[in-house]
Amino acid sequence: MDTALIGLLVIIALALIFDFINGFHDTANAIATSVATRVLTPAQAVLMSGVLNFVGAMLGEQVAKTIAKDIVKPEATTLLLVGAAIMSAIVWNLVTWWRGIPSSSSHALVFSLVGAGIAAGGLGIIETKGIVKTLKGLVTSPALGFVIPIIIMLLLLQLVRRWRPRTVTRLFGRLQILSAAYMAFSHGKNDAQKAMGIITLALAGYYGWSGSEIHVPVWVKLAAATAMGLGTSIGGWRIIKTMGHKVVELKPIDGFVAEVSAATIIDGAARLGIPVSTTHVISSSIMGVGTVKGFRKVKWQVAGRIVSAWVITIPTCMALGWLFYEIGHLFVRA
Repeated sequence: MDTALIGLLVIIALALIFDFINGFHDTANAIATSVATRVLTPAQAVLMSGVLNFVGAMLGEQVAKTIAKDIVKPEATTLLLVGAAIMSAIVWNLVTWWRGIPSSSSHALVFSLVGAGIAAGGLGIIETKGIVKTLKGLVTSPALGFVIPIIIMLLLLQLVRRWRPRTVTRLFGRLQILSAAYMAFSHGKNDAQKAMGIITLALAGYYGWSGSEIHVPVWVKLAAATAMGLGTSIGGWRIIKTMGHKVVELKPIDGFVAEVSAATIIDGAARLGIPVSTTHVISSSIMGVGTVKGFRKVKWQVAGRIVSAWVITIPTCMALGWLFYEIGHLFVRA
């Protein structure tokens, strides 16, 4: 077995590890509100989320194509570059998971690719199209995630204002099971595709870029979907605690609105090939719902901690991607 093939297999393994970590890191995104409102037990929520993450991951490949060809020029890609990026993203995911910080796996991967790409070939091999698309998603998705739930919540409160509280809780408790399922499905559809994209990019680095349209092999989809589903089934209980209990107290109607809003935004982004952060969107939606209850109901200190994680992810992962590439380059030259 030649060295390059070994390197490819190692990168595929690392990408699936990243996908697995992404699953348990972002499990909270799909199930925290359902657990917090006591609509589902943690075990029920994790099982449902794991299955629907797998289903969502098997549908579509637009985000994977963005990762594979619109961040770093495929013809300039090497296995070392891809390996450095995936190592950077894994390290950052583990650090933020350990600290219970709901950061973005998506932006960790994208900007790790940027950092490793700059180390490998300078700014000339970076594709601005994918960076602009990612940054647009970075800004618009949490903004929409905050505003849309406020609008929906105000409309629903008008609709149910004469209902008995028990009736509202019972109805939206049932509906929230569907909204949690939709959230898990959209999470898998957007997030698992990032690992598919990185594996496809590694294959381009190994076999050489043919210049033809990128297609994600079926075995890559199956592998990434399985890794995501298994990771989700493990569960990220530290982040569930932060997302589900520390930002704002939630009722079933609140969880339903937050999940439907966030899932619709994430699913729409996946269709457009935009690698958005599930964490950004659902946390913004939770804050939007909380704002309807009153600004004092939202624990803005926790929200500020979440936003701080968003801000530091980009430069940190660029630096880590660059560092891992330089370290790897030393061993390659040796």
